Amino acid sequence: MPYTNLLKGRFSESNRAYFVTTVTHRRYPVFLDLYCARDLVHCIKQIHESNKVVSLSWVIMPDHFHWLVQLNETSLPKIMNELKGMSSRKINQRLSVSGRLWQKSYFDRAIRDGEDIRQVARYIVANPLRSGIAEHIGDYPHWDAIWL
Repeated sequence: MPYTNLLKGRFSESNRAYFVTTVTHRRYPVFLDLYCARDLVHCIKQIHESNKVVSLSWVIMPDHFHWLVQLNETSLPKIMNELKGMSSRKINQRLSVSGRLWQKSYFDRAIRDGEDIRQVARYIVANPLRSGIAEHIGDYPHWDAIWL
């Protein structure tokens, strides 16, 4: 799907939760590196602590990232630009490389009123189990949810 098609009709609403997925450039498994994964965690927490969003749940997989996030008074494109830019600079510096870390866009789905948000969070954190990289979620280090 061309990048411009992903942007058509995109609208983000304050105080709404979104399930976001973004993938590394060419699906390179950069987050197999513990320190690169922790750099992304730091960026997630920094954005959360800035009160632009409430980070409800997330998981970092080797080549992509899922995030359940509630927007405050900002837009999803601004948040994703900030997260991708901040994490790219930090990880590229760590690896002594330059260039793209992330694919150009991301996928998002607004959580509907009445939808079980905890079920969405469980789906996100169970990603390592479904992919077979962990047998128990407690064995996988790169996830969090506010309910735990």
